[in-house]
Amino acid sequence: MQIREERTSDYKAVYEVNTAAFPSNEEAELVNRLRKTADPIISLVAEQRGIVVGHILFTPVTLDSNASRNLMGLAPMAVLPDFQRHGIGSALIDAGLAQCQQLGVGAIVVLGHAEYYPKFGFVPSMQFGITSEYDVPDDVFMITELVKDYLRDQHGTIQYHAEFSET
Repeated sequence: MQIREERTSDYKAVYEVNTAAFPSNEEAELVNRLRKTADPIISLVAEQRGIVVGHILFTPVTLDSNASRNLMGLAPMAVLPDFQRHGIGSALIDAGLAQCQQLGVGAIVVLGHAEYYPKFGFVPSMQFGITSEYDVPDDVFMITELVKDYLRDQHGTIQYHAEFSET
């Protein structure tokens, strides 16, 4: 398996991965919109024997509209159902976090499974006094700092790119 940056030629396959992994095409449509409007983005694919089997996307988020903090949101991440539980999602997350770190991102937020994301250093955002703009349980909105103490004395609400409100 290879993790690499998404190419334009991957768009159709990435759409299919997202529609196969989620109950509707909302996430796939979100990815299409974010490619056009979010900057910067990190979009990676997992490829196995020439077939795209997984995808992960990171886009900028803000903390109370404070642009001085370099923050990204992980969403969505998808793996074809037949390839799930084989480490592909973990490899995508590890590669994405490393690329975010190389870009100088200080912290990443995710709205996801409370049992899965802590393996990658994510903790409930309430530990930082930070909430999501969405009404979600405290244990599923999480943050990991890529720079130690990056969120020290930072409190407030994370806002996602406007495209997330379209889903």
